[in-house]
Amino acid sequence: MKNKNDSLVRPEQQNGEDDKDISLRPKYMSEFIGQKGMKENLSIFISTAKQRGESLDHLFLIGPPGLGKTTLAQVVANELNTGFVQTSAPALDKPKDLVGLLTNLKERDVFFIDEIHRLKPAIEELLYIAMEDYGIDWVVGQGPMARTLRIAIKPFTLVGATTKAGVVSSPLISRFGIPFRFSFYEQNDMEAIVKRSAGILNVKINNDAASLLAKSSRGTPRVVNRLLRRMRDFAQYAKEPSITLAVVSDGLSRLEIDELGLEKQDREILNIIIERYKGGPVGAETLAISIGESIETLEDYYEPYLIQAGLLQRTPRGRMVTSLAYGHLGLKPVNTDTLFN
Repeated sequence: MKNKNDSLVRPEQQNGEDDKDISLRPKYMSEFIGQKGMKENLSIFISTAKQRGESLDHLFLIGPPGLGKTTLAQVVANELNTGFVQTSAPALDKPKDLVGLLTNLKERDVFFIDEIHRLKPAIEELLYIAMEDYGIDWVVGQGPMARTLRIAIKPFTLVGATTKAGVVSSPLISRFGIPFRFSFYEQNDMEAIVKRSAGILNVKINNDAASLLAKSSRGTPRVVNRLLRRMRDFAQYAKEPSITLAVVSDGLSRLEIDELGLEKQDREILNIIIERYKGGPVGAETLAISIGESIETLEDYYEPYLIQAGLLQRTPRGRMVTSLAYGHLGLKPVNTDTLFN
């Protein structure tokens, strides 16, 4: 479980790729690029909560990995000028784990739970009362001597993040007053993120290079920041003073990433559906086994962007590739009219 002070470590004190990514994260709403409608509405809710001197209503963030759910939760805490406590649902093994975190919250703190769809039922039930009444019902003693003790906690803002809103229970979802769904980022927003991150990394990047890098990053800030660091490496190795279009083109080729941002495994998924299953439909479990990945990885990481790019469809019978996928891979479409005769 992460300590409350983890989020207070300065970027220059941290090491490793993940920590470098943390240094690129915006800290305030004015630095947060993209998700315009969501950002504007959330700014209003934060401003009015501060004017009333109240904690912000509980916030539910939905979307694929890498789009900024954790970052936005930290931005909210910074905008509210409150503490930020972070954990994930799998780290909350027993009810006492949740109780320990909640009772240590200060007034109006932001409490962030990642992967909230993985909460255990007993912990989720405790969370219900905490969210609504700012209290916890704790059983003291055993057998005939057992009694329920109400433990008061200070008003706080719960921010729950999930990639699987469909498996979050209805009682839990109903307790969030502000639900937001992240979408993949637009091209111009991605270019702005590239240039901002390049400035923080103190590396120069040409406009056409930034455009291609943004286009090849799946509409995902985490991906574009990772690729930017790799392009910096390629430019440095080639003794280039800046990241040029040639550097990005060569670097993406080396990393086996195409102009749509598809990686080798993405193309493998499409090829398997086409070659082994005649374009589909094929069930998720069968497809996951075919590519050597778990169903969760297939559904949470690979499929959202393939569907967003118009290359894959989910149907009641299973996954099917689209005509765009055939064109992108340079293959001739299968005549699906004969598949079920």
